[in-house]
Amino acid sequence: MGEYIQNYNPTGSVFLSTFLAALPLLLFLYLLAVHPHKTKDGRKEYGIYAPYAAMISALAVFIIVIAVMKMEPVMAISAFIYGAAKGLFPIGWIIFAAIFLYNTTVISGKFAVLKDSLSGITSDPRLQVLLIGFSFVCFMEGAAGFGTPVAVCGSILVGMGFNPMTAALVCLIGNVAPALGALGVPTFTLSDVSGLPIFQLTQQSGLQFIFMPVLVAFWVVGAYIFREKGKWSDLWAVSPAILVSGGTFAVVQLFTAMKGWYMIIGMLAGIVSILCTMVFLKIWKPKKGFGQQKAVAPTAHPAKDIVMAWLPWILLGISVTLLSIQSIKTSLNSIFIWKYTVPNLDGLSLVQPPIGDGSLHAVFTWDILTMGGTGIMAAAIVSGLLVLRLSGQQWVKSFSVTAKKMKSTLLVLCFVLGFSTLTRFAGTDAILGLAFTKTGAAYPFFAPMLGWLGVFISGSDTAANSMFGNLQKITAQQLNLNPLPITAATTTGGIIGKIINAQSVVVATAACYEDQKEGMASVGPIIRAGIPHSVALILIYSTWLWFQYYFLPSMMIPMP
Repeated sequence: MGEYIQNYNPTGSVFLSTFLAALPLLLFLYLLAVHPHKTKDGRKEYGIYAPYAAMISALAVFIIVIAVMKMEPVMAISAFIYGAAKGLFPIGWIIFAAIFLYNTTVISGKFAVLKDSLSGITSDPRLQVLLIGFSFVCFMEGAAGFGTPVAVCGSILVGMGFNPMTAALVCLIGNVAPALGALGVPTFTLSDVSGLPIFQLTQQSGLQFIFMPVLVAFWVVGAYIFREKGKWSDLWAVSPAILVSGGTFAVVQLFTAMKGWYMIIGMLAGIVSILCTMVFLKIWKPKKGFGQQKAVAPTAHPAKDIVMAWLPWILLGISVTLLSIQSIKTSLNSIFIWKYTVPNLDGLSLVQPPIGDGSLHAVFTWDILTMGGTGIMAAAIVSGLLVLRLSGQQWVKSFSVTAKKMKSTLLVLCFVLGFSTLTRFAGTDAILGLAFTKTGAAYPFFAPMLGWLGVFISGSDTAANSMFGNLQKITAQQLNLNPLPITAATTTGGIIGKIINAQSVVVATAACYEDQKEGMASVGPIIRAGIPHSVALILIYSTWLWFQYYFLPSMMIPMP
């Protein structure tokens, strides 16, 4: 197998090459969210079944990569299989474990106690959305990421009686607030590929995202209210609680970012936000209720039962946090880790300037002992044995229900991760990225959009930073712009793309829908519902970054 040299203008026409690179993504989005069809009962709907959309789009990627990019078919197949494997581990494993944990709590009856305890804090659904869909989502993103926040928090909201589509959407939006991502891994990756110091990148990211958590907190609650046909007055009525929740998260995120504590930023800010919101809701109530607010007090439970209902989720937080500690990860990986160098792919795809200079490696690492899903599964098993005290029949039921829900989800994840990985090794993602670099002095406006595009393609802030981090730095240098804020915008803008990324949406439907066929059919409608939110937020953020760059120079961290 010979080397494959990435060509960023294979047709000789920049416009045509860019269009062909974007075509499979546009096709995927069209099939999921726009394509009209009639149901068996004659109703007109938009968007086809997610597995079919993923299969057709994957085929389109193969055709363009082989026919236009001139990648050998064997290499293309290897790249696709490599990506599909990553769809199973670690991502699919995280979702399976999170839903399994949720099912054990439901089957044991403890989830009903947890639901009542949350209703005891507030019976107002707007504030329940704020607490779970924002504060708890932010904590989980900081602790685990990779779909865990929407899987866990979405299932909690559905268990509390929220509409599955609404629960999925608000959790996807809430996931935007943590600027540094899970355990700071995206920022670490950004530093690694760009060569810029992680301390300054962390500081710059915190300054860039200074007001976004408050905006996102309002956006999450507002999205719920307006889906329920509410009014602006219903949003302003709970604004004090939103300011507490979003404000405390924003303050802690900025403080820890300026200290350079990139690994614990999201977790610490999320914990403070949860605690402050819970305390505030004990001393403050909105004057006017909303929607399906309970007219009577929730069922009272002994303190011991409430603690036992929360313990599985507390154990989840503890376990994934422990697995984030480098010394623990190193010790566990010394016991077992399996690495497989992918044949016909590793080191054979050569990246060219200005994207980079070197080859892409393809080594599948099965570090099962330190995967986030393993931490969640450990919490499920420990809590099932010691807290929930499941019977043998209950264990079997929990596993069978989870496995049944995951079949279609894992299929879609494999196809989505397969074709997104293929685009990276073929270089079509780089073609799209280069289109943003032609904007000159306006580039600070478009820099976050490049990260947003990367996350939309790959589903991961880490992957987007790996794809475009060095390109951002090089473009900034060529335009005589400060590389730090431009490069940091890759990760801070990128996280906004998670609202409409297919991988994230599939995770959300797996958690929120009891019937997975219905869940897969809802992927398109959720993406369609999320597009206005994601586009509006990235436009607001891009405008803010442009303004910050040219008019607030004191907020720009200088190059060391």
